[in-house]
Amino acid sequence: MPTVLFSAPYMLPFVERFRPVFAHYGIDLILPEVHERLEANDILKYAGQFDGALCGDDRYTAEVLEACAPRLKVISKWGTGVDSIDAQACARLGIKIGRTPNAFTLPVADTVMGYILAFARRQPWMDKAMKSGLWDKIPGKALHELTLGVIGVGAIGKAVTRRARAFGMTVLGNDIVEIDHVFIAETGIQMTTLENLLQTSDFISLNCDLNPTSWHLINAQTLARVKPGAVLINTARGPIVDEPALISALQSGHLGGAALDVFEVEPLPLDSPLLQMDNVLLAPHNANSSPAAWERVHWNTIKNLLDGLGLDSADLTQFQV
Repeated sequence: MPTVLFSAPYMLPFVERFRPVFAHYGIDLILPEVHERLEANDILKYAGQFDGALCGDDRYTAEVLEACAPRLKVISKWGTGVDSIDAQACARLGIKIGRTPNAFTLPVADTVMGYILAFARRQPWMDKAMKSGLWDKIPGKALHELTLGVIGVGAIGKAVTRRARAFGMTVLGNDIVEIDHVFIAETGIQMTTLENLLQTSDFISLNCDLNPTSWHLINAQTLARVKPGAVLINTARGPIVDEPALISALQSGHLGGAALDVFEVEPLPLDSPLLQMDNVLLAPHNANSSPAAWERVHWNTIKNLLDGLGLDSADLTQFQV
């Protein structure tokens, strides 16, 4: 009878809903207390006790994986990004990794456009002024007057591009891989260097994966090249941005604003200066919010787990109601 460490924070509140599935397959569950994610030391407490993991952004380091092997056969990640899992160590130890590609492309792209509209049209600030008793006509800009720079033109970056072009924005793109010429022709995105993108864009949207080439991609040096008054949007991964450098650029006024859904440390520490800034919009790593997307990811994560354990996932359909 296999045992699974069940720690995906988006699924834990509904664990009773999924218990019949695990009972059907004879799977026992370990249900740890999770606040956002399990750190390496949290997982080590259960090393050797589970055959599969159903997780969120838990820190499966090489040390953790070696302690959990050889019993651990599969890590099924809720969502798309697997940067918190040491893939090389998994390959060496024969541990499979499951994920849901393009899980949240549409809601994340919608979130980016929501931030662009909020900053361009100034609704949050007008609302705040009105509710404090002021009748201030805060000037905004139409999107067709503005340029968006998209760093990372993968599935989400492409979806952001299509939305921005529909509003008439000029869109610049930058990626470490070549982008399909059909998409470029379809949307009119202009692929360019990172330096030109930073210098030219009114909005900069980070939509790249977190990897060695993107860690602290936005730092003091790159921020110094940003067009004065530009707005940075990060719905990708927190460590893509050097947070102290970002705070400094915001405090100096060089950067006009920021919209942040992800952070280097999550939850964001309560003493972070970002919480006191009027030119910053914050969210608790929630750009993926979409009941339809969540439902699809719930079931695909379970399917990946079953497949990784060598169990027939064909019976899953009877539970999906």
